[in-house]
Amino acid sequence: MKFNKDIAFNSVFWLLYFLYQWLGLASLYGDYNGYFINACMALPVSLIFSILAVHLFFRRYYQKDQKTAFWLGIILSSGLLLLIRRYFNYYIIYPRYFPMALNMPLLSAGKFLVDFVNLYAITGLYALYYSLRYWYREKHRVQDLLQQKTLAELDLLKSQVQPHFVFNTLNNIYGTALKASPETAALIAHLSGFLNYNLYDASKDTIALTAEIDYIKHYIELQKNRFGNSVDVAVNIFDEITDLQVAPLLLLPLVENCFKHGVGDSVQKSWVRIDVSRKKDQYSIVIENSCDRDAKQVSPNTGGIGLANVKKRLQLIYRNKHELKVIEGPNSYLVILKIQIGI
Repeated sequence: MKFNKDIAFNSVFWLLYFLYQWLGLASLYGDYNGYFINACMALPVSLIFSILAVHLFFRRYYQKDQKTAFWLGIILSSGLLLLIRRYFNYYIIYPRYFPMALNMPLLSAGKFLVDFVNLYAITGLYALYYSLRYWYREKHRVQDLLQQKTLAELDLLKSQVQPHFVFNTLNNIYGTALKASPETAALIAHLSGFLNYNLYDASKDTIALTAEIDYIKHYIELQKNRFGNSVDVAVNIFDEITDLQVAPLLLLPLVENCFKHGVGDSVQKSWVRIDVSRKKDQYSIVIENSCDRDAKQVSPNTGGIGLANVKKRLQLIYRNKHELKVIEGPNSYLVILKIQIGI
């Protein structure tokens, strides 16, 4: 749909520009043949520069805060294109159609100034369409994000009364179990930490990545009690992550999927590995689990309510600032999530 809109807009926009350069100017001077050739020369220069400025330099450099590279690209490309057009006009078009224009020097400062203004004016009109479309899309994205947050807060308020009771009761049971069965007390402590995160941290916009990892560890310990020695789980943190933030409850569906569709469907000893690392501008979470060849694990590309929710939240919160990859092997399932730092 977006591609079709781009084709339709560009077709209409550049057709109107061509007609303006040809019929608009020719109607003033009466030279339809000459200004048809002039329009044929003006169109490719304006079209190429507009595409470079809007779709390449702006997206690759300006949006990534590389403004010096953006302006250098704009100035150099426009200067080169206008210089090529000037040489072509001066030595091929002018002698045949506009001989009076040869009275002006080849490298006329006044002519270049006029050409620069015209070129940047048409590129500005071209960019205006994409700016308005981007603004409209971002407005709806923010509205969708606010709506999702409001619904989540309402759901949290509805569900808080009974979990508070359960949470407080678990703390009381923990004190009793600590004396009778330390192993049971440890499980209660993990469940208590699991509920505590859901009650007090899940409603925040962001949470420390270390807190999210601790939350995942509580879940893992509860699952290890369920599956016993049939599963081996490793959580590896390779770099310092105490300063990093993440949207709460973003990773649980990915880890939950490991146990629900990987470990849970396996008849042999299985394993789960979670690696957390960072680079200068991004951090990554790699989640991999074993799976039987015939077991079907739900992937973010094929379905699953929790995983679909993760994809939607990533698009809303980390749009254009994340990367989610899924690699399904014959005996393993790998999810790689990369998020840019400092958004």
